[in-house]
Amino acid sequence: MSEHIVDPLTADLAPEDFIHAAMQWHFSPATGSPYWVKRAAELDFNPLTDVHTWDDLDLFPDVSDEWKDVPVDALVPAGIGREGWDFQVFDSGGTTGRPKRIVESRSRRNGVHWVSQVLADHKVPGEGEGHWLHLGPTGPHIVGRSIGLLAQLRGTFCHYIDFDPRWVKNSVKQGRTDEAARYVKHILAQAHDILTTQPVSVLFATPPVLEALAADEKLLDLVQRKVRGIIWAGTSVSPETLRVFEDELFPDAAVVGLYGNTMMGIAPQRPRDGERDDERCVFIPFHPFSRVKVVDPENTSTSVAHGERGQAKISLVSRDLLLPWTLERDSVLRIAPTAKYPQDGLADIRPLTVAGGPTAVEGVY
Repeated sequence: MSEHIVDPLTADLAPEDFIHAAMQWHFSPATGSPYWVKRAAELDFNPLTDVHTWDDLDLFPDVSDEWKDVPVDALVPAGIGREGWDFQVFDSGGTTGRPKRIVESRSRRNGVHWVSQVLADHKVPGEGEGHWLHLGPTGPHIVGRSIGLLAQLRGTFCHYIDFDPRWVKNSVKQGRTDEAARYVKHILAQAHDILTTQPVSVLFATPPVLEALAADEKLLDLVQRKVRGIIWAGTSVSPETLRVFEDELFPDAAVVGLYGNTMMGIAPQRPRDGERDDERCVFIPFHPFSRVKVVDPENTSTSVAHGERGQAKISLVSRDLLLPWTLERDSVLRIAPTAKYPQDGLADIRPLTVAGGPTAVEGVY
């Protein structure tokens, strides 16, 4: 089929119409991916007739582990033809085991355009106000491309200093913390070179890297003098550490968090509402394509109330990809939506500790 087919999943659809369009797209042989068309025959319900709402997605099993082994060709919807082919493949972080893989054409890029609008609300420097510096993973992880696209939307350059989070996580797991510390120094030495020679105004880094940067007086001085936007992501951060970032270390920069992963996409920090927000940082998924339920870890079919802590249960519904609800190894606070952002917010994200389960090692990403 032609690439020029109209995208059936648009943000202006009513919720039930959106889910109906998604089921028709992903489970019709003419448009669905080989994976989902085949998988539908193994289900004890019919997605085309039995799934009408977001809650109905609970009928699906969690298939994310299958995406560790499935050939990625099988994930590409038949409705997206070879003309104008622009699919790419990306890995999850593999924090608790082998990585999962997704394919992406346009949906994540659409999400990046939306994130750019949110960053503008935070007054992160825009076009003509300097370069970006990405201290983080590039391929096979999607975050490097996303940060590069954000810089491109502002008509500027993105400098990349790549690192391998899996190596650092393995070092930490094996007790080789000195090796992890040397790795961070290696990253920061490269950052120093770029910061001294290029007009960097926006910095992307993880909280552990920001903390290591702040411990280096020369680097800290460079960042404080030049950088007016700091975007952090990749690991959890305590409210007190975030306060130190915002108020003490980088008081002249817009400090903005991003939450997300390969499976769900990016959830940027919404601008703080002084009258409503008790939390310093509230993340918002890309409505309506990505949703996060906050559920009781002991009963994952039950959502917790606003203001309560639970386990993140994510979904992604787009033209490119369908991932029904799947549990993440994150403990989060559920925050009530606002008029501008109609989706639930997420705050104070931490690794979820499960008795008898694998330990989530964050490392530097």
